[in-house]
Amino acid sequence: MIDGNAYGATVAKRRLARRLAAMRARTGMSLNEASDKLGWSRGRLNRFEGNQWRQPDPSHIRDLARIYGASADEREELEDLVARARARMWWHEPEKEQDKVFSNEFAGFENDAARISVYMPLVLPGLLQTQAYIEALLGVGPWPPPWRERALAARLRRQQILDRADGTAPRLVAVITEASLLYRWGSPEDRRAQLAHLAAMSRRPGVELRMLRFAGGPHPGMSSVINIFDFPDDEDPSVVYLENDTAMQEVTKASEVHAYKETFARIRDAALAPAATRTHLDKLSETLE
Repeated sequence: MIDGNAYGATVAKRRLARRLAAMRARTGMSLNEASDKLGWSRGRLNRFEGNQWRQPDPSHIRDLARIYGASADEREELEDLVARARARMWWHEPEKEQDKVFSNEFAGFENDAARISVYMPLVLPGLLQTQAYIEALLGVGPWPPPWRERALAARLRRQQILDRADGTAPRLVAVITEASLLYRWGSPEDRRAQLAHLAAMSRRPGVELRMLRFAGGPHPGMSSVINIFDFPDDEDPSVVYLENDTAMQEVTKASEVHAYKETFARIRDAALAPAATRTHLDKLSETLE
C-alpha cells in the first residue's frame, strides 16, 4: 500500500491514467481493441489514459484490470488510486457554478507538491500574500463581488499548505522582484504589513525567498511567470504552470518542463540571497510612504 501522506486526488488521477496506459501496452492491445472487448465507445479509454476525468468509476477500472490480467497487487494499487482520485477536494466547485475560481488542477498540484518553485515579476506569489494585498488585486479585476469573495477565501485556504505540521508541507522557493513591492495600494500600514509578512515567512525553515533588484540590471525571466510543482515520488513527473491575466497554461512535456526548470534556476541565481532579501525588505519598510 502506498504512503497515505504521499499525494492526493490530483496526483492520484494522473498516476492512475499512467498505470492504465502501461498495463494496456503490456498486453499489446490497441485502444480500440481494449474498448471493443468491453463494449465501450471508442473515445472513453483514450480519455481515461489522457487523465480527462473528474472521478474515475471503480467498475470501469475493475473491468480494465480484468482484461489486462492485472495481478492481485496491481488490483490493490488500482483500487487505492481510485479511492484517492474520487476524493472530493475543497477546490472542486459545483458543476453548476458558472464562474469558477479554479478552471484547472492548479490547486490540486499545489496541494500535493513536495516542492513549489514560483517566480512572478510584478505580483507577489499567492502563497505569500496578505488578505489586504489579495483584496487590492481582486479589486482591480472585472469580476463580480460573489466571485471575489470566493477567490479571496480560496487563496487564503491555499496558503494553509505551508502550515501543515504532519510532514507534508511543501518547500517553497519564491523569487520576487523589487518592482512588485513598489506599487502603491491600500494604506502605508497595509503595505508595511505585507513586507513584514514576507520577512516573517522567509524565516521559516521551509521557505526560501529571494529578490531581484533594479540595481541588478536585466535578468533572466523578465517577462516570465513560472510555477513549478515537484512531487514526493520521483515517478510523478513535475508540472509547470504559466500565467497571464486571463488564463493558466499547464506544461507537462518533459523537455519543456526541463527548460522551465533551467530558466527558474537562472532566475534564482540572479536574485539576492535570502538573508540579503530580508535586509532589503526591512529597509524598504522603513522608507515606505
